[in-house]
Parts: sequence; C-alpha cells; structure tokens
Amino acid sequence: MKNIRFIFYGIIFSFILIRVEAISWFRIQEMFHFQSFHMYGVLLSGIAVAMIGLKLLNKYAGIETKSKPLQLPANIIGGISFGIGWGITGACSAPLYSLIGLQLWPATIALLGALIGTFIYAVLKKKLPHNYEFRNKTDKNTSTAISQ
Repeated sequence: MKNIRFIFYGIIFSFILIRVEAISWFRIQEMFHFQSFHMYGVLLSGIAVAMIGLKLLNKYAGIETKSKPLQLPANIIGGISFGIGWGITGACSAPLYSLIGLQLWPATIALLGALIGTFIYAVLKKKLPHNYEFRNKTDKNTSTAISQ
C-alpha cells in the first residue's frame, strides 16, 4: 500500500498523455512523416522537464546521475527494434496503458507484443552486445543512491 502513490502518478501521467494527444495514432504518423511539429514539441518538453528534474535531484537530494558510455551496437539494435514497433503500432510503451484505459482494446495486442519482446530480451540478454563491466558497477552505485 505504501507504493499506491505511483498508481496515482501513473493516472496523472496518462491523463497528460491523453490531453496532449500523445496517444493519437494520427499524431504519431504525422511525426514520422515530418508533417507536424506537435509530437516533437511533446518529446522536447519531456526532455526539458527531465533535465530540470535531474538537476533538482542532484542539487537538493544529493542524487548524482552519470551518463552511460555510448554502446553503439546495443543502441542501434535497441533503437531500430523500438522504432519499428512504434511505427507499426503507432504507440510506445507508456501510451499503451492510456489506450487500454480508454477501452481501446486492440492496444492489448501491442502491449502483449511489448511484454513478449521484454521476455525475449531477458532470455537473450547475455548474448546481446552490452558492456557488462560498466553495468555491474552502475547497478551497485544506483541501488545505494536510490535507497538513500
């Protein structure tokens, strides 16, 4: 019950996604066809809010964030697979829950595909191009930084 606030945050986030039309298939297709700035504006706003939030966490909570080194093969494979899924379904992971909340049931098929993809990644994780040494060091530092 102590984590119920995260459900509340998710509901607010979903409401915002719906209001800014970030869950609209037509808006996403406009973005991919470079016909509208709307979705780029939404994405850039999210980046700006995240940057400000991370700076505030660093300044007031003492939580440091460090950039991961570029892992080109992993980034290319992940970006291409995510982009293909996003282009085909017209939704990335967060809006899927909003679409299901709006009772647009075909979104459950896309969510199921995302969950299957996550499972396949977990099975193949050790065979994919990752920088294991960096990941192990980060996991230890991240868990202590978050628990503080």
